[in-house]
Amino acid sequence: MTIKQFVFNAFSENSYVVYDESKECIIVDPGCYEKDENQLLKSFIVENELKVVSLVNTHCHIDHVLGNAFVKNEFGVDLTIHELDKSTLKSNEIVAPMYGFNAYDPCEADKFIAEGEQVKFGNSSFDVLFVPGHAPGHIALVNEKEKVCIGGDVLFQQSIGRTDLPGGNFDTLMDSIKNKMFTLSDDVVVYCGHGPSTNIGYEKQYNPFCGLNSNYNQ
Repeated sequence: MTIKQFVFNAFSENSYVVYDESKECIIVDPGCYEKDENQLLKSFIVENELKVVSLVNTHCHIDHVLGNAFVKNEFGVDLTIHELDKSTLKSNEIVAPMYGFNAYDPCEADKFIAEGEQVKFGNSSFDVLFVPGHAPGHIALVNEKEKVCIGGDVLFQQSIGRTDLPGGNFDTLMDSIKNKMFTLSDDVVVYCGHGPSTNIGYEKQYNPFCGLNSNYNQ
């Protein structure tokens, strides 16, 4: 499994293309908005002779969905989200102009996915974890064998997702981290929605919000 990270839009959001030796791939959280960002994503797909088989949003805040319509139209794939983030996706028609994304092209989800199900491509798959708190329908994609988690905005390197947006809840997020994310192996690498990647063991130890020495664990 190979993971290609792109940093897109004014929020410096991490978008991911994940593929394996079959050349099938999935696109997770496409934040591409400007034409050059769209072209950068497309060029990578074409140059590596990849076949896009799925588009997945870990959650539907505006910075993670700006490229949904482009990906759907360009590669002819369905958009998959958790059903509880359907309203978050819809709200972006109002939210986008507030952040200056006046050319945002909204689109609806085609499929809903829940914990216990899988996202499959080529010879690979991700298990779905339901990890709300930052957004009501937030999911993480996990492959423990490959030691990989695409975690969206739940857990960052020495930080956590914000909980002051509509549908956010601090206690719910802490529960998601403690009882879902922190049950993964310490050597699982978390590919975050913003900033650098990290790993579970490091965050258990050093995260000031939820690590061993945080107020939450005292």
